[in-house]
Amino acid sequence: MNAKKYRIAVLGDGGWGTTLAILLGRKGFPVTLWSAFPDYAVQLDRERENKKFLAGIKIPKSISITAELGAAVENKQLIVLAVPSQFLRRVLRKLRSQPYPRQAIYCSAVKGIEVGSLKRMSEVIRAELGVKNICVLSGPTIAQEVAAGIPTAAVVACVNKKARTCLQDVFMTEYFRIYTNRDMIGTELGGALKNIIAIACGVSDGLGFGTNTKAAILTRGLVEISRLGKAMGAAENTFRGVSGLGDLVTTCISQQSRNRFVGEQLGKGKTLSQIQAHMQMIAEGVPTTKSAYALSLKYKVETPIIREVYNLLYKNKDPKKAVRDLMTREKKEE
Repeated sequence: MNAKKYRIAVLGDGGWGTTLAILLGRKGFPVTLWSAFPDYAVQLDRERENKKFLAGIKIPKSISITAELGAAVENKQLIVLAVPSQFLRRVLRKLRSQPYPRQAIYCSAVKGIEVGSLKRMSEVIRAELGVKNICVLSGPTIAQEVAAGIPTAAVVACVNKKARTCLQDVFMTEYFRIYTNRDMIGTELGGALKNIIAIACGVSDGLGFGTNTKAAILTRGLVEISRLGKAMGAAENTFRGVSGLGDLVTTCISQQSRNRFVGEQLGKGKTLSQIQAHMQMIAEGVPTTKSAYALSLKYKVETPIIREVYNLLYKNKDPKKAVRDLMTREKKEE
């Protein structure tokens, strides 16, 4: 099938899902954007702007918008999934209850690890839909910047070379450069685990620490991500690339990073419930921390930063004590 003729559905009306729909629509693809909320779908269709999640960016009239899941995926050849990680299985089960295109390529643009099952998003898709053509899109992709046409690089990962090169053609523009990788495990873990390290960097900001501290968190955080990823079957090189180090740096330093923001508020003394009560968008690092901590225990991998972020989020540990415990651990070589 010629990639230029693909009919595409984007499931998820958040900032990233809307951005991807706009990017693909600008390229001339027939695109349908699905929202889980009927009233908001009507508002998006009428106003042609996602004021809640992507303010200031117009949605082309060529993009269809619907809250009917079956209608969104009907006769589509590419299904882009951009819903929050902890809601993905629910959406897929709703999709499974009706006819859906089994031969389509399913591309996960979701960065998270499911709580409980500890599955990556591609594993959740495969378990629920039983489809074979699954790819992953990940990288340092702040939605507002991509939608504004600011130069960005990302990765499409898939075991199937034909599928990943096809999606490279689908997504790539003069401002959105796509690399390919066959390492789906590493690409997904890089995108998910970096959010935890971003929370740690935010805590550092909230406590008033400086660049030295953030550099230490970034470098040692990358070690933890690589260590856990390797234990889970990922290629270590992946974590030094765009979907690893690139995504990590962006999320840890960007003022638009929701995960960094959560950490900053923790560092200033707020509780998780207080922070989340004032957030419209989901910080994926919060549930992912619970999953990553469980994975570190399962695979017997040392992840001290991940452990301390877990303690901050779920054990109400004092941020200053968490820092002290990290800094006074047993001496070791790098």
